[in-house]
Amino acid sequence: MGDDVAAQLRSTDPAVGLRAVGALRRLAEQVEARQVKAARDQGWSWEQIGDALGVSRQSMHAKYGK
Repeated sequence: MGDDVAAQLRSTDPAVGLRAVGALRRLAEQVEARQVKAARDQGWSWEQIGDALGVSRQSMHAKYGK
């Protein structure tokens, strides 16, 4: 998948490039969710997670603290 997305990002066709951006956003969301869960499972605080991601603890708790 990585090579396909990289090739799409080099495309001069905006439709192709924008689809690649969407795919990267979805991938980033999936990776973030997995890593936040792993951090919480290991006892990390919302503040530590937020600091690692460069966002507030409140935004992390609101997003994942169900």
